[in-house]
Amino acid sequence: MVSTKISWMIGGAQGTGVDSSANVFSRAAASYGLYVFGKREYYSNIKGEHSYFSVVISDGRVHSTMDEVHLLATFDSETVVRHAWEVVEGGGIIYDSLAVGEKITSIPTLEKPVLENILMRLSKEGVGDTVGDVLEVARRNGVRLYPIPYMELLKKVGDKTGEKQMSALARMTNTIAVGASLTLLSIPLTHLETAFSQVFRAKASVVKSNLIAAEEAHEYVMKNFAGDFPYRVEPKTKQKQLFISGTSAVALGKIAAGCRFQTYYPITPASDESVYLEDHMVFKLREEYPHVKEMEELDGHGSIVVVQTEDEISAVNMVSGAALAGARASTATSGPGFDLMIEGVGYAGMNEIPIVITLYQRGGPSTGLPTRHEQGELLFSIFGGHGEFPRIVIASGDIEEAFYDVAKAFNYAERYQTPVIHILDKALANSTMTVDVFDLSKIVIDRGKLVTSWDNSLGEYKRFKFTEDGISYRTVLGVENGIFWNTGDEHDELGHITEEPSTRDKMMEKRMKKLEIADAEIPDSERVILYGDYDAPYLVLSWGSTKGAIIDAIEYLASEGLRFAFAQIKVLNPFPTRFLQNLIPQYKRTIVVEQNYTGQLATLIKARTGIHTDHLIVKYNGRPFSFSEVRDGLREAVIKGTPRIVKRSGG
Repeated sequence: MVSTKISWMIGGAQGTGVDSSANVFSRAAASYGLYVFGKREYYSNIKGEHSYFSVVISDGRVHSTMDEVHLLATFDSETVVRHAWEVVEGGGIIYDSLAVGEKITSIPTLEKPVLENILMRLSKEGVGDTVGDVLEVARRNGVRLYPIPYMELLKKVGDKTGEKQMSALARMTNTIAVGASLTLLSIPLTHLETAFSQVFRAKASVVKSNLIAAEEAHEYVMKNFAGDFPYRVEPKTKQKQLFISGTSAVALGKIAAGCRFQTYYPITPASDESVYLEDHMVFKLREEYPHVKEMEELDGHGSIVVVQTEDEISAVNMVSGAALAGARASTATSGPGFDLMIEGVGYAGMNEIPIVITLYQRGGPSTGLPTRHEQGELLFSIFGGHGEFPRIVIASGDIEEAFYDVAKAFNYAERYQTPVIHILDKALANSTMTVDVFDLSKIVIDRGKLVTSWDNSLGEYKRFKFTEDGISYRTVLGVENGIFWNTGDEHDELGHITEEPSTRDKMMEKRMKKLEIADAEIPDSERVILYGDYDAPYLVLSWGSTKGAIIDAIEYLASEGLRFAFAQIKVLNPFPTRFLQNLIPQYKRTIVVEQNYTGQLATLIKARTGIHTDHLIVKYNGRPFSFSEVRDGLREAVIKGTPRIVKRSGG
C-alpha cells in the first residue's frame, strides 16, 4: 500500500540510544528522498525513564506529527505496553521476541496511573497482564506483529566484529530496530552509512559495527517477513534539503544575522542552541553576500563569542554590555531563566539598548515540566517587568521560519533600539525536519541609527535626545565625542539621573513612541501570515509551533468539505490590531488554537481588538498538538459548536 504519509515511532529507556536511532532513521529517510518531521519526548532525568521519538515520513512536505502510529519500533517492554494502543489497523510492532512473558507490573518505570490504565484495558479485553497480552490485543485490532530475536542477532554481530562483551553489543539493539524498520518500509539500507557517519562523527569503528547490526536485522526481516508490511512511501525528486533541529536552525540564523556575542546559563531546552554555537564559534564566511563585507572578519572567517554565565541575571546584563560596545548580542533561555532576566530586560528598555532574548517556552509554573512543552509566556513576554517599557515580541511557527526570524529580531532591536523577545518553545527546539537549504540572500542587516563617530559641530552628543520618532542616534562605547551615561534610574538626554516631572513625561513618551513607529513601519506581511482558503467560513487564529499541526489539519479537512482560513500571528507586540479588526469580521466563526490553559492569544485579541473569538482549542499536558488533535478539535468546534475544547493526548 503506497501512502503519502507514514508515522514511525521508536522508544526505550532514556540513555539507550533512542535519540540517535531516530536521527539515523530520519537521515536515512531524507537521503532516500522523503520529507521528514520528528518530535522528541523525554523525561527530565539523565537515564532510565521512558523516552520516545515520533517521525513522520512523506512524499510531500510535512509540518507535524500524528497520534496514529503506522510502525512502532521497540527494544524494551515499556515501549510496547505504552504505545501499542496507538498503532493503526494494518500497522506493525517490532519487538523483542523474549519479552512476551514479562509481567507488566514488573516494569519499574511505569507510573501508577499509566499502569492502572493499561491493566484496566487488558481486563476489559479478557486477557492477562503480560507484554504478550498487550501484543495479543493489538493483533486482534488488526496490527501486524514482528518479533525480532535481538540477543541472537547481537551475537551474530559479535561474531563478525570480534566483540565479545554483551554489554557493548547491547548498545546496538536500537540499530537492529532501525534496520528492521527500514526493511519493512522498503527503504534501502544503502542510505544508512551516511546517516551513521553523521550521527556517530569521527567514530569509524562504531559506524562499521552498526552497519553490520542493521544488515543482520535486514536479513532476518527479509527471511521471515518479506513483503508483509502494507505501508510504504515512494520518494519524489526534489531539491537539496537540510535535516536540522530547531535549536540548530536558530543558532545558524544568529551567525548569519551577524550575532557575535551570545550568553547563556544552562537550562532545558534552550541550552542546545548555545552548545551548537560553542561547537561552531569559528566559521567560514560566504563572500558573495554583501552584508558579510561590512563585518570586520579576518581571513575569510568569522567568529562568535559564547559565554556560559553564573546565572541568568549575568547572562542578560552581559548582553547589554556587549550591545553597548557595538556587537549584535543575544541570550537564550527558557521560562524560569527568563523570569530572572526580566529586571535586566527592563534596564535595556530604560537605556534603549538593542538586545535579543531567545525564549524557549516549556511547561510551568516554577520548574514545572523541564523537558515538556507549553505556550505559557505570551502575556508575560509582552507585559512582564517593573513599570512600562517598550519591547517587540515575535514568535516563529516552524524551524525554517525560525532561521529567518532571527535576522528580523536583530533588525527590530537595532532599528527601534529596544529589547526584542523571540519566542519559540520546546516543540520547536527539539523537533527535527527537512527544510529547503537556507537562502542567505534573504538575510538583510539593518543597524538603524548607529554611528561610529560624532562631529561636535552637530552639537553636543545626546544619547537620549528627544526626537520625533523616539529614536536617537546611537554610538558605541569609546567613540570620541560620543560620551553618554547609562543608569537604571530615569535620566535626561545625556543620561544623567533626574526625577523632574516634565522630563520624566517626555522620556516615557519618547520610549513608548517606538512601539507606535514599529506598528506603523513593520508591514502586515511580516506580522500576520495567512494560509488555507481565504474565502472559507471559518478562521483559525494561532501563534508559534501550533502552525504545522493547523496547516496539516485544514488541508485534510478541506477534503471533507470543511473549509478554513488560518491566520498565524507572528508579531505579538506591537499587536496587529487594525489588520485583525478588518480580517476577523469577514468570517462566520473564529477558533483560537494554543497550548496554555487560559487562552492567552484569545485574551490578547479581545484586549487589543475588542473582538471576542468563538471557540478555543487548548492543550496543557506538556505534549505538543498533533495533526490528529487539531483536525478533530476543528471538526468538533464547527459541527458541535463546543466553545472550549481541551486535548490530552501524549505518552
